[in-house]
Amino acid sequence: MTDMMRAVGITKAGGPEVLQLTQRPVPVAAHGQVILKVAYAGVNRPDALQRAGLYAPPATASDLPGLEASGTVVAVGGGVAGLSVGDQVCALLPGGGYAEYVATPAAHCLPVPKGLSLKEAACLPETFFTVWSNVFTRGGLKAGERFLIHGGSSGIGTTAIQLANAFGARVFVTAGSNDKCAACVALGAEKAINYKDEDFVAVMKNEGGADLILDMVGGDYIPRNIKTLANDGRLVQIAFLQGAVTELNFAMMMIKRLTITGSTLRPQSDLAKAQIAQDLRDQVWPLIEVGMVAPVMDSTFELADAAGAHTRMESSGHIGKIVLTVAGG
Repeated sequence: MTDMMRAVGITKAGGPEVLQLTQRPVPVAAHGQVILKVAYAGVNRPDALQRAGLYAPPATASDLPGLEASGTVVAVGGGVAGLSVGDQVCALLPGGGYAEYVATPAAHCLPVPKGLSLKEAACLPETFFTVWSNVFTRGGLKAGERFLIHGGSSGIGTTAIQLANAFGARVFVTAGSNDKCAACVALGAEKAINYKDEDFVAVMKNEGGADLILDMVGGDYIPRNIKTLANDGRLVQIAFLQGAVTELNFAMMMIKRLTITGSTLRPQSDLAKAQIAQDLRDQVWPLIEVGMVAPVMDSTFELADAAGAHTRMESSGHIGKIVLTVAGG
């Protein structure tokens, strides 16, 4: 390792153009951490929010964007067991993924699943941690239940479709074009609703209502979600692309015995994230290794063109994940 590395920093709050290549010191592994030489870094909505000045990183995290990566362990801090220099892993990061090297807790690293490339593995951590913790742990999805996913063609959506299908749920999604809807059905959705042409509330009521809804839209979707849920249904909120403020009649929540919950991943404790990682290793990685579940990839950009990757993501034209090539492999 050298003392300095290439990285993409945020020069000021703004659009994709504020992402600029820079030089930073290579991080040093603290107790419980490893240093990864990054091969590929995943691009996610929280990166864009951070770039826009709407999502400050935790005080202890790198100010560089990037919440997931794949690569090779090149240094191991004190107290780390089970990982060695030379191991190839993918990892959930506290930040700093848009760089040649990154520090992360060893407990947040997972082996690259057999049969997957490093590029594919870089697509796994952020979406799989998010979907597992929200859909299965918080949402309690069970086989046979009707599960509605908003934004079905996103990285989160394509992951949720496959995992829910693998565990026996009936999967319904919303998406914004016929091509996106077709992609969702190909991944295992029973029905894809083009929200520009159909009312998801009416469609789901005809199916008996949704037992669980995963929503990243917010805004006026929230009261519509309440109407959509079946008795004893659950709404899990993970983002607010259309805003976090709305007017809601809570009487329906009482009458239908609904549960409204949600979470964000980044502020959770290292211990909580380590538990999610262990759950994924035990229950999801075997599904990936036999081909039942796989990351859906949209496009790849060079590290120096992180702005292009953000432009692609914010155009909402993508299906699946966008990654940055850092060292490749």
